Order: sequence, then C-alpha cells, then structure tokens
Amino acid sequence: MDRKKYRIMMVSDFFYPNFGGVENHIYYLSQCLLKLEHKVVVVTHAYGNRSGVRYMTGGLKVYYVPWRPFVMQNSFPTLFPSLPIIRTILIRERITIVHGHQAFSTLCHEALMHSRTMGYRVVFTDHSLYGFSDAGSIHMNKVLQFTLADVSQAICVSHTSKENTVLRSGLPPEKVFVIPNAVDTAMFKPAVVQPSRSEIVIVVISRLVYRKGADLLVEVIPDVCRLHPNVRFIVGGDGPKRVWLEEMREKHSLQDRVEMLGAVPHAQVRSVLISGHIFLNSSLTEAFCIAILEAASCGLLTVSTRVGGVPEVLPDDMIILAEPDPGDMVLAIERAISMLPKVDPQVMHHRMRELYNWHDVAKRTEIVYDRALKCPNQNLFERVSRYLYCGVWAGKLFFVVMIVDFLFWRLLELWQPAEDIEEMPDLTLPHISNKETLQKTE
Repeated sequence: MDRKKYRIMMVSDFFYPNFGGVENHIYYLSQCLLKLEHKVVVVTHAYGNRSGVRYMTGGLKVYYVPWRPFVMQNSFPTLFPSLPIIRTILIRERITIVHGHQAFSTLCHEALMHSRTMGYRVVFTDHSLYGFSDAGSIHMNKVLQFTLADVSQAICVSHTSKENTVLRSGLPPEKVFVIPNAVDTAMFKPAVVQPSRSEIVIVVISRLVYRKGADLLVEVIPDVCRLHPNVRFIVGGDGPKRVWLEEMREKHSLQDRVEMLGAVPHAQVRSVLISGHIFLNSSLTEAFCIAILEAASCGLLTVSTRVGGVPEVLPDDMIILAEPDPGDMVLAIERAISMLPKVDPQVMHHRMRELYNWHDVAKRTEIVYDRALKCPNQNLFERVSRYLYCGVWAGKLFFVVMIVDFLFWRLLELWQPAEDIEEMPDLTLPHISNKETLQKTE
C-alpha cells in the first residue's frame, strides 16, 4: 500500500544557524521526511544577513522571513501582520500540513493560528516543560491554551512532557502523541582509541543558565575535585552564569582542573565528548535531553538530575540519576567513577543505534499526520466557539482575535486571490534518488 505524500511546512523561531535541541529536531526530522518522499519547507525568522530563501542538504527549502529576533531568538509578536506572508508561503508551496515547534516561539503560534483560519490541518510539537505558579509560566500557559484550542494533533517528546502539556493547555489526552527525540549515531561515535582512565574527565556541555543547573555546577565541581584528585572537568557552553563558574575556578584554584571552552559549535561537540569518560547534566527542568543521547552514543556514562522526562531517556545501566542537590550529585558522580571499568563505549553506541533512530521518528510522525488529515472539517462558528472556554475574559479576547483574523484573511482573498499567487515547482535532485540516499545512511 502506497503511503500518502504530504507537503509539510515546519515553522519555528528556532532553526539553523542557531544551535539547540529544537533546531536539531526540526532539521533531522525534515531530512528523514524528505527521504520518505514528502515535500518539506521550513519557515523561520532571519538570522543576521541570512534572509530570504535558502536550500540545505537534501533539497530542504528554508524561508528566512525578514523579521529580526526580539528577545531570546523570538520574533516580535505581531498577530495579524504575519498573515499575508504565511498565506503566500502556504499557497506557493501547496502545503497540506503545518507543523509548529516549541511553545515559546511566537512565529509558531502565529503560523498555527493563521493556518487554522485558512482551514489547514496543524500539528504542534512541545519540546519543553513549564510550571504553573510564576508569572511567566502563567502567561505562557494561557498562550498555549489559545494555540492548542483548535490544533489538529499534538506531539510531546516524553510522557512527562505530555502530562505537562495536557495540564497546561486543557488538550484532550487522546490528541497528544509521544514521540521521543533521536540522535545521529553516524555522527556521534566513540573514539577509536579510548582516553586513559588514569585521569577521569567529566564533560559538561550546556547553556550556562539557571534552568540548566549552572548554580549546581558551582557547588558540585569543587567537592568532586577535592574528593578525587585524578578528576578533571571540561565545561562547554556559554551564558550569563559562566562568570559564576569562572569565579568558582579562581576561588578554589582549579584553573588546571576545570577547562572552560565557551560556546561549542555542534559540529565539534563529538570531539569534546570523546575526550571524556562521564557526561554530567545538571538541568533543573528538561522535557527530553538530546545532549544525553549524544553523550551515550559516544560511549560516555551519564550522570543527570532526576527531573522532567530525563528518567525516560536511557536504560538504568547507562545513566545514574540524582536529585537536583549538590550532595546527591556528588554521590552519583562517585558511583559513576566506580562503574567506569564495566563500561564498554562500543556496546553503548550499538545500543543507542537500536534505541533511537530519526527514521523511526519520521515514520511515527507520519502516523500523526495521517490522524490530522482525518480530523473533520468544521465551520467558523464551531471552531471559534472553542476559544470561549479558554477563560472568562481571555476566552472572549481569543474569540475576537480569531474573528478579526478570519475577516483579514477574507480581505486578502479579495485583494490578492489565491489563483493569482504563483505556485513554486518542486526542486528535484537528479544526481541521487531518495531511496539511494536512505540506503547510504542506513
């Protein structure tokens, strides 16, 4: 039975040349969907001089919309002014599925809103966990409730993330699928010659911010160095908390035992990982940590805080979990050091190759697209009435926003009918077929 071929628009504020878990997820998922002979385009905001249309590996087409990031790589929220360009891309590329990524991407929220106004099926993937008590989380949860009120299907990267998303948005659990992230095991391989264990090297690669547990590192590193004279740390990453780590290094005279690398490009992450024996993750909240997969694929034993979806990521013999407490983390690192003689990096790599595969993620995502296309069409009143249940005042506000968005769309249809927008021909790569590419990657 032939699979249905989709024309998919991935949309998020977070994409290359920026690096991170969401960016990698979108890129690898798009590449695998292309190999399954779907059409995929990515829509994101401009990065520096990178604006307009660009093509990436495998013919992946990227629209760098000429909007500048406002804060934390997010574009400025505009609501209605983004409709004309989103509408043009949808029509030009003959899109059938719109797939948005990340809850705090304003471009994602606006694209999903406009796409539903135009009658497209939309899928949303949530990559993060949020709380319920602080002002920022309350605001974000209300925005998410607005976006997901009319979403076709949703995806979360862990079961913990699914529970969190359902509670925050009020989305029916049966509309939420769990599809974990994966790792490119062809890129993240163990070293041919393993580093000597006469000196134990612990690697940290993370953004140095509060949410990633940089404050924990400031307390944990000196204690471990005091207890184990043969332990050395390599810290890769940058952020506002980096100065705290440098002050800690100066205070305890650990300049020769704590190496600060700064920001590490993704292409160089493997070279840093394979120089160590243990990978340390100190995050305070995490829906799913791709960095742990990359470290395990390189053969490193992982020590991590027991938060969010992290306990779901690796088997118990490949990770040691600790409470987000300095004392408990030091004990977990000591246990990891004692387990190192039993660790075989090559065996760990082969297990990761079987457990996590981007081709499997793409095939499971296809099933979600199938479900989204089967969702029944609803008239305007049925759709916008859902927003009235989003709160006493917020519901009425969301209702008005959607009505205005619908009227603006109808005005655009009169001003520039869809048939006047030229459809783009598909780019074909005659030098190699998708099947040949798939065979080579396997």
